[in-house]
Amino acid sequence: MADTGRTTHHDIIGREQYPMIGRDRDQYQMSGRGSDYSKSRQIAKAATAVTAGGSLLVLSSLTLVGTVIALTVATPLLVIFSPILVPALITVALLITGFLSSGGFGIAAITVFSWIYKYATGEHPQGSDRLDSARMKLGSKAQDLKDRAQYFGQQHTGGEHDRDRTRVGQHTT
Repeated sequence: MADTGRTTHHDIIGREQYPMIGRDRDQYQMSGRGSDYSKSRQIAKAATAVTAGGSLLVLSSLTLVGTVIALTVATPLLVIFSPILVPALITVALLITGFLSSGGFGIAAITVFSWIYKYATGEHPQGSDRLDSARMKLGSKAQDLKDRAQYFGQQHTGGEHDRDRTRVGQHTT
């Protein structure tokens, strides 16, 4: 590409002042000056990793030692007080379970009552269309069953009346 004659930011400041900007980073490392930079960077990374890793290792070992000491001290106490602690823990667990289930059932009841209130006042809560559809289907099936029962009942009672009439007619003659 031909030089357009425009002055760029790098021309004003100078490329040597900011050697790590953009694609100059690769050229800087290839020129040999970056080798000291990359080695010092690797040394800094390694020192940071060793410091952080060592600190975490010390903390984890202190936690392990503390846990072992606490378990050593607490085990005899747990053995001595276990006839009291185990029933107490079971009782506390049952109480907590009872309170949580009671609260859950109470929230469910309030939700149901709220839904019923909205449905009764005509607000059409979610699912009310399905309930209306099911009610209409059930009502139509009930009406069909009533009609069938009435039809079969008339046939059955009509047949008995005819038999009774014939028997009555036979006795009277």
